Amino acid sequence: METTKILIGYAIYLPIALFLTYYVSKTLFKNGKIFMLDIFKGREDIAEATNKLFETGFYLLNIGFALMILEMHLYDNNYQELIERLSYKIGGFSIYLGIMLFFNLYFFFRGKRKAKEAQQEERLVFKA
Repeated sequence: METTKILIGYAIYLPIALFLTYYVSKTLFKNGKIFMLDIFKGREDIAEATNKLFETGFYLLNIGFALMILEMHLYDNNYQELIERLSYKIGGFSIYLGIMLFFNLYFFFRGKRKAKEAQQEERLVFKA
């Protein structure tokens, strides 16, 4: 009976984890394209390619982590424990995704700042 509840847990957890990863990725990288265009001075081809590489890495890291923490043990073999374990697992994965989101935003803003600094240096060189 415990195996059935664990399989139910997996059947609930995996689609939620995959959907959360998909949703966060699509939101982040759709809006991140603007940062990439700014960083690469409007060169859409390189901005799009870099954004796609970041997106692929984001998927690999997050889906890999979701699968890595998949293991579930039920000691009391009841639905209350199943729901509590699922909420802990999905909540923990959501927090992890949030951290990854802010980590990527940090790189976007850092890249934007570096591009702006390089642009200012170019202006100073041309004025001199």
